[in-house]
Order: sequence, then C-alpha cells, then structure tokens
Amino acid sequence: MAPHTTPDTAIALLRGVNVGGRGILPMHALAALLEALGARQVRTYIQSGNAVFEPPTNALAPLACALSAAILERHSFAPQVLLLHRAALDQAIAGNPFAAAAAQAPGSVHLGFLDAPPPRPDLAGLAALRKDSERFHLDAAVFYLHAPEGIGRSRLAAQAERLLGVPMTMRNWKTTCQLQAMAHGMAEGDAEQVA
Repeated sequence: MAPHTTPDTAIALLRGVNVGGRGILPMHALAALLEALGARQVRTYIQSGNAVFEPPTNALAPLACALSAAILERHSFAPQVLLLHRAALDQAIAGNPFAAAAAQAPGSVHLGFLDAPPPRPDLAGLAALRKDSERFHLDAAVFYLHAPEGIGRSRLAAQAERLLGVPMTMRNWKTTCQLQAMAHGMAEGDAEQVA
C-alpha cells in the first residue's frame, strides 16, 4: 500500500480581478469557488485575487482551468489563474536579485509570475524600454522588476508580458512575502482567515 501524502500548500494568483471596476470578484466568493473544487483551508489576501489553500491534488493545472471556468460561469468573466506550489513561491523569493532594494523599498520590487518559462523572450526589447533607474531579470518562470519610480508609468512594466511572450501576473514584494508567510503558517497548522 502506497503511503498517503498530503498535497503541498498552493497559492492562487488571479489577474485582472477587482481592477478599475471590472472583473468584480469578492474574495469570499473566490474562497467558496475554491472550496467547491475541493480546496481546503482557503485563505485570501487583499482584494486583488490572492489565495493560499490546500489543494485536492498536487496537479494544479486542471484546477486552474476549472477555477477560471467556474468564475466565468458565476461572475461572467474568466481571469487568468496561475496556481503554484509553496516550494515554487519559496524559490522565487529566494532568487530575488534585487533583495537589497526590496529591503529598503519593498514597493519598488515586483515579481511577474509566468505561466511557463518563455521560449523566446525579447530581452533586447525589454532593455530598450527600461528607464535608467529600472532593472529587470528573468529566471525561468519569474520576471523580476526593480522600478524605483513605480510601475504605473513604466513602459517596461506595461510591455513586459508582450515581450516575454507568455501570460504573466505581477505582485509586489510585500504581497509576495505575505503570501509566503501565509503558506508557511498553513503548513504549520495555522488556519486563521486573513482577509
């Protein structure tokens, strides 16, 4: 008999949720949809579509598709849904090449989580859009961006997904680290609802 293994804690990152009056999805509704799909101990963070949960299985791709379809059915829009294991989030945080900048100004560092490593990223095109103050780094399926002047008017931030050539959803350093803390708290048995 094979030993029972508990699925690794998972993190959901939804794109285009509750932005500018579009893609309205209350976080309690997101939690309910995840639970209906078999997730347990669902905890959400802020209103931009972040959740930490115990998935029904370690196969996350089918769950991501099912969640997007469920949101379309119930809320009439289908956001990009990226699901990753806690270990992948840990690796993304540990690999941050701009850790010193993040420690000084957490809002200046963003992580773009990609659906997959881009097969043909246009790094020259990204470099051409970069302001003098901006830095970026691509590591497999994570795009790191240090934008001291913010990303609101950053041409690099606006065009990164197109030039990378794969779907991407971005989170700032503070949100990324909070999701990590929640994921580790859940693994240690802390089931408190955050938001």
